[in-house]
Amino acid sequence: MSISPTQIQLIQPDDWHLHIRDGDVMRNVLADVAKQFARAIIMPNLKPPVTTAELAKAYRLRIESQLQSLGVNGFTPMMTLYLTDNTSAVEVRKAKAEGVVAFKLYPAGATTNSDAGVSDLKHCFAVIEAMQKEGMPLLVHGEVTNPEVDIFDREKVFIDRVLEPLRKDFPELKIVFEHITTMQAAHYVRDASACNKNTLAATITPQHLLMNRNAIFVGGIHPHNYCLPVLKREEHRIALLAAATSGNPRFFLGTDSAPHAKGLKENACGCAGCYSTFNALGLYAEAFESVGKLNRLEGFASFFGPDFYALPRNSKIVTLHKQAQAIPCELPFGESTIVPLRFGETIAWSLA
Repeated sequence: MSISPTQIQLIQPDDWHLHIRDGDVMRNVLADVAKQFARAIIMPNLKPPVTTAELAKAYRLRIESQLQSLGVNGFTPMMTLYLTDNTSAVEVRKAKAEGVVAFKLYPAGATTNSDAGVSDLKHCFAVIEAMQKEGMPLLVHGEVTNPEVDIFDREKVFIDRVLEPLRKDFPELKIVFEHITTMQAAHYVRDASACNKNTLAATITPQHLLMNRNAIFVGGIHPHNYCLPVLKREEHRIALLAAATSGNPRFFLGTDSAPHAKGLKENACGCAGCYSTFNALGLYAEAFESVGKLNRLEGFASFFGPDFYALPRNSKIVTLHKQAQAIPCELPFGESTIVPLRFGETIAWSLA
């Protein structure tokens, strides 16, 4: 990694948690993704969800067709399957043979297009045992959905009620605690027992490193800063920033960039999700620079994810310039438009 006051050179990163949707809108998202990342783990929460190896293959082919039409080479989509109460152990073996890299756990009703998610993890013990045997990671949306639990406490409660028992029942299962948002989650992953040091990791988004929950509410409702898990208090943002910039290999980049058309965000019942793909690397650089830790960015963005997934690190070098970039207020999104994170603002770092 090379750092100067005006330039950062680093190994090209990957995005270990990304939504690209499907159909015409996917084309616009892929154009933004491929400019920055060499690979990305593609989330399976479509309508209908990607629940089988056959559906994952078909989705990958649609992505590859769009990449080809864009003239993009060198970007690899990594497919996942949506875990349900009815997923079978046989599907794990089929998925591995098809090159699927992980299964995704959405507690039913936790986020966008999660209605088909898991109602009770006990229904999935046979398939999780098969995943553990095959070395297939489980990516978890770490929130409980019980109505009596405050929305700001869902992640903290998930650790005690779901994650810790799951790790005790399946100690060799590789788990990624995705888009963590709280001090409790950061400390839990940081302090995981030594025997599990290679089986637990976490991704962190740019919005949770740069914003607290005031960004949603101060001066009126700001729907484009609303995501799930929701932004938390400032003390949690500080803890996440400390984790991301610590050099601990359990923490790595995952944007959870979740595109929705402008009209679906600016709505009486607006969708959850921030679109950070347009300028993700610049946002992460801003976060790391804010605490004087730009020298830790390459590990977080480029090394720790591939290492956890036992994949080779990339070799291509990308360059960020400290050159002010104005973020557009809207971008093309199929026949509609999308509003990127930090729209209308100027950020310091931009990709060459």
